[in-house]
Amino acid sequence: MVFPRSNSPIQVATAGEALIDMIEEPDGRLRPCAGGAVYNLTRALGLQGVGVLYLNPLSTDRFGQMLDSGLREAHVHQAHPHPVLEPTSLAVVGLDAHGKASYSFYREGVADRRVNAAEMNEQCRERPTLSVVATGCLALVADDSHKYLPWLQTQRSEGRLVVVDANLRPAIVPDMAPYQDSVLAALREAHIVKVSDDDLQTLGFTQSDPIEAARLLLKQTQARWLALTLGAKGAVLLQRDGSGWHAVESETVKVADTVGAGDCFLAGMLTALLERTRTRTTPDAAALELDAADLLHILGHAIASASLCVQAAGCVPPDLAQVRHRLVTVGQLVNPV
Repeated sequence: MVFPRSNSPIQVATAGEALIDMIEEPDGRLRPCAGGAVYNLTRALGLQGVGVLYLNPLSTDRFGQMLDSGLREAHVHQAHPHPVLEPTSLAVVGLDAHGKASYSFYREGVADRRVNAAEMNEQCRERPTLSVVATGCLALVADDSHKYLPWLQTQRSEGRLVVVDANLRPAIVPDMAPYQDSVLAALREAHIVKVSDDDLQTLGFTQSDPIEAARLLLKQTQARWLALTLGAKGAVLLQRDGSGWHAVESETVKVADTVGAGDCFLAGMLTALLERTRTRTTPDAAALELDAADLLHILGHAIASASLCVQAAGCVPPDLAQVRHRLVTVGQLVNPV
C-alpha cells in the first residue's frame, strides 16, 4: 500500500522504542500489534496532523515492516529510511480485568536501540522547522542513558522544547535504582514532564496524594510544566509557579484496554501546544509563555485524545477530527488544584 507524504513541516522529533506488543487474548493466544510508547506517540502525533520525525531505525524483519507501515500511514518522516538487520523488539502484554496492561520485554540486540547521540543531534539540526523533541519509556533505561541523555542536553541547549514521558516499566530491568536515577536525569532536562500516578510510586514518590507527589517531582527538575495522568480519574497539569488544574470527562468512558492511552494523551498535549503557539515567535523554548487559557485547552485536548484511544483494543490513536468532535460532544469537569 502507498501512503501519501505529509506536507506538514517537521515540528517534532521523537526518539525511543518501536516494538511489537504481543497482546494476550482471553483464550491465551498472542495477537501482534505495532507498539512501544514512543512509536505510539509518534503515530498519534502524525495522525493529528503534526509533522513528526522518528529518529530510530526499524528492522528488515516482518515486524519491522509492520512498524514501517504504521509510520507511513500516519505520514511520519523517518530519519533512517532504510531498515537494519537487527530484529524488532518484542513485548508480551497481559491485561487485567479492567484492561490495564502489564509488560514483559525482549530487547537485546534489537533494531530501535541502534542509535547514538551524535547522529540524533545531526538529524535534528538538519530540520530548520523543528521546535520540539520527545522521548521516554524504554529509552530511559540506564543502559541507554549514554545515548539519550546527551541528546536531550544538546537539544535543550540549542533551544528546542524538550518533552520527557517517564512511563516506567519495572519489568525491563533487574535493578530499579539505576533505572530510577536514569529516568530522573532525563526528567531534569525536560521543559515538559509527563508522569502517571504509577510512575510516581515507582520513582519513590510515595505520598498518598499523587498531586502532592507530582509537585515534589516538579521541584526536583527544571521543567516548566508537569502533566500527571490518573487513569479514569482524569489528569492534572501543573505549572512551576504552583498553579494547576485537574480535568476529567463528564461521561464515563467504556474502556477496552489502556494500551497506548498515555502516549495518545501526550500526543494530544503536543498537538494542542503547537496549535496554540503556531503564531508566536520565541527564539528559545525557555522563553515560551502559556497562559491559563492555553493550558486548559492543552489539557482538554490531551484528555479527549486518550479517551478515544482506550475505547479500542490495542493502541488505536485518533485523528485530529475525532479529537475535536469529542471535545464538542463530551464535556469536561475542570477544577484548580
